[in-house]
Amino acid sequence: MSHIVTVQDAVTAFAPWMEPTDAELDAIELEMPAILADVELVDAEIAALEHNPVELDARRVRRARRRVLAARVALLNRTAPTSMEGDAA
Repeated sequence: MSHIVTVQDAVTAFAPWMEPTDAELDAIELEMPAILADVELVDAEIAALEHNPVELDARRVRRARRRVLAARVALLNRTAPTSMEGDAA
């Protein structure tokens, strides 16, 4: 005879103790410019796919890619240690 039981994880999946920590929220806030740049790139690519791409679409995608790269570089510069021992300068 098999017993019917509830799945505890599914019932308590949104329990208050499972909220993101302050550190996780700070990390998300730090990465938000890069996240928004990625969203802008996807939007530009979708707009280019909705019709026959023209030069303006290509420029929008290129600009969005540059913004993504700039946001990622800025993020790396903010999170990277200031001095790295053993690196050749």
